[in-house]
Amino acid sequence: MKNWMKYVRPYLPYFILGPLCMIIEVIGEVVMPRLLAVIINNANAGTLTVGTSLGTMALMVLTAVVMMAGGVGGAYFATKASVNFAADLRSDVYAKIQTFSFANIDKFSTGSLVTRLTNDVTQLQNFIGMLLRMTLRAPGMMVAALISALLLRPSLSTVFAVSIPVLLGAVGFLIYKSFPRFQAMQTKVDALNSTVQENVTNVRVVKSFVREDYEVKKFGKANRDLKDTARSAIKIMIFMGPVMTICMNATIIAVILFGGPIVIRGDMPVGDLSAFITYVTQILGSLMMVTFMFMGMSRAMASGKRILEVLHEVPDINDNNAKEKDKLITRGEIEFKDVVFRYYKTSEDSVLNHISLKIPAGATVGIIGSTGCGKTTLVSMIPRLYDTDEGAILIDGTDVRDYSLVNLREGVGMVLQKNTLFSGSIAENLRWGNEEASDEEVRQAASYAQADKFVSSFADQYDTILDQGGTNVSGGQKQRLCIARALLKKPKILILDDSTSAVDTATEAQIRKAFREELQDSTKIVIAQRIMSVMESDMIVVMNDGRITGIGTHEELMQSNEEYREIYDSQMKESA
Repeated sequence: MKNWMKYVRPYLPYFILGPLCMIIEVIGEVVMPRLLAVIINNANAGTLTVGTSLGTMALMVLTAVVMMAGGVGGAYFATKASVNFAADLRSDVYAKIQTFSFANIDKFSTGSLVTRLTNDVTQLQNFIGMLLRMTLRAPGMMVAALISALLLRPSLSTVFAVSIPVLLGAVGFLIYKSFPRFQAMQTKVDALNSTVQENVTNVRVVKSFVREDYEVKKFGKANRDLKDTARSAIKIMIFMGPVMTICMNATIIAVILFGGPIVIRGDMPVGDLSAFITYVTQILGSLMMVTFMFMGMSRAMASGKRILEVLHEVPDINDNNAKEKDKLITRGEIEFKDVVFRYYKTSEDSVLNHISLKIPAGATVGIIGSTGCGKTTLVSMIPRLYDTDEGAILIDGTDVRDYSLVNLREGVGMVLQKNTLFSGSIAENLRWGNEEASDEEVRQAASYAQADKFVSSFADQYDTILDQGGTNVSGGQKQRLCIARALLKKPKILILDDSTSAVDTATEAQIRKAFREELQDSTKIVIAQRIMSVMESDMIVVMNDGRITGIGTHEELMQSNEEYREIYDSQMKESA
């Protein structure tokens, strides 16, 4: 409970007023049968007068109005409390996800995190709304109606000694059976969301390989799994309805069988028997409310457990132990000291094997090597997208783990292999690099990245709206916009991870020229498959199988490194 009090406390008045308003409705529900019994008893005895009937009916109307006010107030405050609770919880879950490293996100999967942030929070919101309306109403109704029934005829109340235990036993059994089923259902929702997200994100690949039928079958399987699991869980709730109805009707029949002779003997007015039957329906109806409340609780508990898993997850990359949180990157010197890294910590195979490398401030460094040799992983460790398993990475002589994450990543501009743009204008996308950048600074960064020319050709220029993912620009245009976005940060370290692969060689040459002339004070690291992209670098690093196999200029490596020479020869022959 302490996990949720943070979200209850700011709205405590709503959490209190909602149930209290429902108590007003309960009082009215209990009083109404007695008022009706007065009219029936007087009519049956022949003592009913116009004044008595009008007075009693006026009381019934007043009671109904008060009940309506209580019911409306209870629903209003319950809605206010549940909606605000969910909004705050959703904000905290989203903020927590933003602190996750790649490893934390991989642990849950993107689809699962989306489900927890939306569907699971909604389940809790719905349950809290129901709880606040029923938490006092249902037990209050049951207790008040039971007391009223006992006061009317204690001997008839013995029927509850059979019906109530039967119902409570059924409720306990159904809750026990439903909880794991609802938990499994939420897992299937995860799988469905992941399938949809993967398909929509990669729809161009699906269409280019004509795999629509395969994806439809894949979605169909996930959909059927969810349907079957949901049906299994909902069967419990479906079964509950008939059980409640049978118990209620059986109890009413028993009351009529035992109460009828009493009325015939004249020991009990017929109006009191009518009121007693109403109290029976109220008692068993309140039990039904409690049942559905517990059923909702079982699903909410499953969702709550999944949300707490996110909130309690400890990000494996943080700056809690950083020794120099106020330090900024000022020069951009980088040093790898015997770095070892594994994606799977239990694995004996390392992605990076004892990497030692020193990059001077302001240098342009090219990294080249076969696919999967660890190039991207190596540069990803500079802004701490991953942390080393062994060894250390120093920037300006300070371990990257001693910087605050904000200061470290503000000093590093990175253009990833997968170029991602967001829905919104081009200017808004570029200002991810610097929210305060002027229009002139935006245009200048785009010019360095060779993007200004094609952006200026659009009708709306920098106000052109991009679709989600930047699907309405070409791959080369997307790459240049991502480079411009990184340049707007004016970083001391700029990392380009194969980010000009979709750009023609002439445009790439212009980008490299702009870097040389305009970014002399920044350390530039260029990962490339094309050897032409790194030939002019101050230093070229050759990698293979997680190790550095050569360091030097183009001329030095052509003399000393066979692997580099082979890459050069093969690419030059292809271009000849």
